[in-house]
Amino acid sequence: MSLKDLFLCLISSILLVICVLVGVAFLTLLERKV
Repeated sequence: MSLKDLFLCLISSILLVICVLVGVAFLTLLERKV
């Protein structure tokens, strides 16, 4: 496994975590408005 592959895996993981956090924050905001 090269350094480039490791870097891509790291970026993918970070993006996945960010997407999940944004989704959760969005849902909580929607629930507060309703």
